Amino acid sequence: MVNTLFNYYSDDSKMKKISLTNNQLKIIAMLAMLSDHIGKVLLPQYQILQIIGRLAFPIFAFMIAEGCFYTKNKVRYFLTVFLLGTGCQVVYLIAEKSLYQNILITFSLSIILIFCTENYKNKKYKTSGIILSFAVSAVFIISILLPVIFINQGFVIDYGVCGVLLPLAIYYAPDKLRKLIYTAGILILLTLDLGGGIQWWSLLAIPLLALYNQKRGKYNIKPLFYIFYPAHLVVIYLISLFLNK
Repeated sequence: MVNTLFNYYSDDSKMKKISLTNNQLKIIAMLAMLSDHIGKVLLPQYQILQIIGRLAFPIFAFMIAEGCFYTKNKVRYFLTVFLLGTGCQVVYLIAEKSLYQNILITFSLSIILIFCTENYKNKKYKTSGIILSFAVSAVFIISILLPVIFINQGFVIDYGVCGVLLPLAIYYAPDKLRKLIYTAGILILLTLDLGGGIQWWSLLAIPLLALYNQKRGKYNIKPLFYIFYPAHLVVIYLISLFLNK
């Protein structure tokens, strides 16, 4: 059974008629994220909006793993995600007095782990083992220990340690089928950790990811996401201020 599935997903000709590019998946994830945030902030009475939003995290995690694999400048890739996440975090702190760490902070930790693990595997530096140990320790402290210490201050990493590990698992999965299996497994663990509920709907991202054809698409829309992420948050926040007057 597993071999049959493996052969099916390994045969691109079977997926030619119905497939999704990297760009198309990112657009789906951005629309899902927009739906989720509108549902949380503006229209909480319509749960369907947050159900749709469950698609965003698995797809973005998959794309982060892909970005780590294909990027030509690892430092720039990490800094772009980290600095954008940090900038948004400053806004959260000022506007809402919130220490909740956004998804880009989560993915920044994922990227650090992936690159440090790669350096260790390739023996790029003599100190690669030490660097990896520091990275693992930092991720443990930030994603597990600090949320316990600062529980009363609301310090939480978005999607927690499962969120950090998902891109890592996808990155090191040896083939497409196992990428999907690992994704489903971690999503189930994450859902159980969060108490179930609408988080189960995140598993609907698996069929979409199964259609990924490993092609970027005609245009490079990466800058669009970097603009869209903070912009849609600002717009939703301003609308919420207007409605609450």
